[in-house]
This record gives sequence, structure tokens and C-alpha cells, in this order.
Amino acid sequence: MSADRGHEQGARRRATRRFPLFTRDTARPEGGGRAASGDLPAPARQWPVLVVLATVAVGLLLTSLDQFRVGALLIGAALLAGAVMRWILPSVGMLAVRSRFTDIVTYGVLGLAIVLLALMAQPKPWLVIPYLKDTLHFTMRN
Repeated sequence: MSADRGHEQGARRRATRRFPLFTRDTARPEGGGRAASGDLPAPARQWPVLVVLATVAVGLLLTSLDQFRVGALLIGAALLAGAVMRWILPSVGMLAVRSRFTDIVTYGVLGLAIVLLALMAQPKPWLVIPYLKDTLHFTMRN
């Protein structure tokens, strides 16, 4: 009887929902499934990440062709679009790298920073923030 009881306790211990002390593999990201049904070809299943990568590629091409501001704005807009897609779409394929919150914050902050830096790029910046110029002169005094 005690052997049966020990077997029952062992089965209960294995059926716990607690995380193991040591993990043996990597869990899939929260939205790491396919963005389209499995019967479609691979590019159609991964359209969100392909949209972001294609937009970044066009932005890099424009940047290399002496259109720095427009190219950088396009790169930042691609990252912001990735953040919006990660927020709105239930399944985004390989665009999901981490948890939904982490992906949205990462894509959003990087996209916003790139857009703001592109708008403030010299010469003739499209966006002027006066206190940043004062801060720079204060920190770089001779």
C-alpha cells in the first residue's frame, strides 16, 4: 500500500505547473506562429517581417544614394510599423522575437529615436529642439 502511495505522490510532483529549476530548451515567442496559413509558401506566411525588412532595405538604399534624411526616416518608420503590427496582429511570424510587450517597446523606442535623429540631422534640420543645443554647448564647454 505504501508503494502505491509513493507512486501517486511522484505522479503529483511531475504534474506541477511550476517552472523547472533548469530549462532544457527555449520557449517559442508569444506570437511566434505563422502569420498566414501553413498551405501558403514561406514568404506569404512571414509577410510582416518581410514588409519591415524590405522597407529597411529601401531606406538603406536611399541612405547610400545620398538621401540620408529620407532613408533614415524610412528605416525609423519601418520599425514603428513593426511595433504597430506586433501590437495589433495576433500572429506576426518571425517578427515576434520576445514577449509582445518587449517587442513593441523595442521596435517603438528604436523607431522613434531614428525618426527624431533623422529629423534633427544637419544641415537644415526639419526639427529643432532648443534645449538640446543648449545642453550640448553646456556639456562641451572648453
